[in-house]
Amino acid sequence: MAGPCWGLPRLDGFIFTERLGSGTYATVYKAYAKKDTREVVAIKCVAKKSLNKASVENLLTEIEILKGIRHPHIVQLKDFQWDNDNIYLIMEFCAGGDLSRFIHTRRILPEKVARVFMQQLDFGFAQHMSPRDEKHVLRGSPLYMAPEMVCQRQYDARVDLWSVGVILYEALFGQPPFASRSFSELEEKIRSNRVIELPLRPQLSLDCRDLLQRLLERDPSRRISFKDFFAHPWVDLEHMPSGESLARATALVVEAVKKDQEGDAATALSLYCKALDFFVPALHYEVDSQRKEAIKAKVGQYVSRAEELKAIVSSSNQALLRQGTSVQGLLREMARDKPRLLAALEVASAAMAKEEAGKEQDALDLYQHSLGELLLLLAAEAQGRRRELLHTEVQNLMARAEYLKEQIKIRESHWDAATLDKEGLSESVRSSCTLQ
Repeated sequence: MAGPCWGLPRLDGFIFTERLGSGTYATVYKAYAKKDTREVVAIKCVAKKSLNKASVENLLTEIEILKGIRHPHIVQLKDFQWDNDNIYLIMEFCAGGDLSRFIHTRRILPEKVARVFMQQLDFGFAQHMSPRDEKHVLRGSPLYMAPEMVCQRQYDARVDLWSVGVILYEALFGQPPFASRSFSELEEKIRSNRVIELPLRPQLSLDCRDLLQRLLERDPSRRISFKDFFAHPWVDLEHMPSGESLARATALVVEAVKKDQEGDAATALSLYCKALDFFVPALHYEVDSQRKEAIKAKVGQYVSRAEELKAIVSSSNQALLRQGTSVQGLLREMARDKPRLLAALEVASAAMAKEEAGKEQDALDLYQHSLGELLLLLAAEAQGRRRELLHTEVQNLMARAEYLKEQIKIRESHWDAATLDKEGLSESVRSSCTLQ
């Protein structure tokens, strides 16, 4: 074995070829084994003199965790060695580089691509981390340091959540939130109490912006927790590619076919679209080319049927809308002495106009506001023709609201034409699950 990690180090059994990167106390090299397999590995070389007691504890924890983990999203620790000067962690080599390099080569990532990386994070180290004294273990790039690391003496595992927020911000907007021209400028921004504002472009979903703001909360006591992070709708671990994706998609298709045979077109369409939410990650997970082609062929059939159901549902939707307009007209005639009822009906009418204009979320908000009033009025209305019409109107509006909720859910589902095109599927997939 050999000496310190400057130049290319030497280690029995391995030949070092190039430096891949370096951090505060470690340098990573590409190497290959001298034995017959010539296996390519990455070797993290840690200079002992750079380690204090706390850093040694963290390194030992890292080794202990990695020794027992076999996970597709975590670099595998194959072995570790040491000599008088260094500790060597012999790890699986990842030819694609790290996330930072991936982001920098593409400048910004689409939101759906960024979500895939968020789904693959692992926080196994965080649960082993206890509060530390910043004087002894302030490690890593300042760009990713949580404010409490710079401004306070004590911090805990929640600093990792801040770092995740910085990485996500950088992936989506092309630069970290505290991009600076000097360290003093960076430190000033970190120590500031100003709320971090998110750029308006590119346009992001409300869930994505919510998660970013909760991750980049300066006060660690108000920052999102690990539990809430993993349960957040944007992270959406439910649709993470896994060995269960295909089974879940298939189960939904079975239900869709059943509802289709029963003549429940709206429910069948919804189930087909929910199945597609699992077919996409199933395609990403599948490695066998023949099985992948078979899945694509099946999905193509489901898309074709979804397009047919779309036409059926759209037709019945327009009939329901016309029926609602007719009932509402009669009810208005009988409500001239009820200004509160007339006002609620005006809101319902505005909701229908928004819906016809394709502004589904605005329409849903108005429907819900109108229903809040009408339900109260229905409870107080005496028996008679007006009460019957009011009851019918409430039922119609509830149906409209539920319909819109379903369509918004479908529209915001986590598959889209671009994703499916990468898997060789048709542009028509998206339109089949987007009802106007």
